[in-house]
Amino acid sequence: MKFIDYAKILIKSGDGGKGHISFRREKYVPKGGPDGGNGGKGGDIIFIADQHLNTLLDFKYKRTYSAQNGKPGSKSRCTGADGEDLYIRVPKGTLIKNAITEEILIDIIDTDVEYVLAKGGKGGRGNSEFATPTNQTPRFAEDGVKGTELEIILELKLIADIGIVGLPNVGKSTLISVISSAKPKIADYPFTTLVPNLGIVKIAEGKSFTVADIPGLIEGASEGKGLGIQFLRHIERTRCLLFMLDSMSENPLHDYKVLTKELKKYNISLPKKKKIICLSKIDAITPDIKKKLKKIDFKEKNTPVFQISSVTGASIQELKNEMWMVLSSD
Repeated sequence: MKFIDYAKILIKSGDGGKGHISFRREKYVPKGGPDGGNGGKGGDIIFIADQHLNTLLDFKYKRTYSAQNGKPGSKSRCTGADGEDLYIRVPKGTLIKNAITEEILIDIIDTDVEYVLAKGGKGGRGNSEFATPTNQTPRFAEDGVKGTELEIILELKLIADIGIVGLPNVGKSTLISVISSAKPKIADYPFTTLVPNLGIVKIAEGKSFTVADIPGLIEGASEGKGLGIQFLRHIERTRCLLFMLDSMSENPLHDYKVLTKELKKYNISLPKKKKIICLSKIDAITPDIKKKLKKIDFKEKNTPVFQISSVTGASIQELKNEMWMVLSSD
């Protein structure tokens, strides 16, 4: 399934039904009074989170969503039927914005809540509602209130406990394939990961957490370089960031500073999240380089640093345990 995390659609709640104009026609009642019924209410536009969805792909092919209009009233004071509400299912973590003002309208994070974004129009009153002692035969009724029409933006932000960030080809996809059941594309060239991958890491029975593998960042990503900022939104909801650095890099400390700088440019609060630092691919380095790596000062207090190998499994279990400990300390 193709991953789509952005869509622009048009929604419209239902119009209220028109009030009815009629008069009683009964045997032996020469002058029957008004008996026009009210129109029905228009249907609402309601969003709900579906935990089985993980993409906004459906909204790429259908751009307009309309709820049903209310039915008009009828004689004998019969009220028209209400229009059916339209339920729109989206992935958990979808942010809905006004497409014109970019105001945040709804943040869909709960799966057991119905989010009413646009209420249907009220039905118009029939002429029976307007009868008074001085006007016993009103010959007018109300039109129904028009529904709300709105162009909105849907933005999906994956909800994960830990977000893995790093430069291209540092081993993020390999790690997530080792610690979870996720099966991301893995190859030895930059930008193998073109979309975020989400995996569930199980520590023990009843102990698990989610990890998101974010496509590789490069210097200038916050300004649109490389894959740009299109996937940075997915780490905004994470509780902890795992910085993955290539142990074979000429300067892992510089790589770390690049990542931190780009995150800060995108959202100043991101570098303030809890952190874990990983130096990957230690199976491919010499003992001397391994010793030098231990001397690197990342100047991050209370931030654990691991040297791991997803190929040999070196320190992988310790890393998983540390992830759980960090999340449990919230």
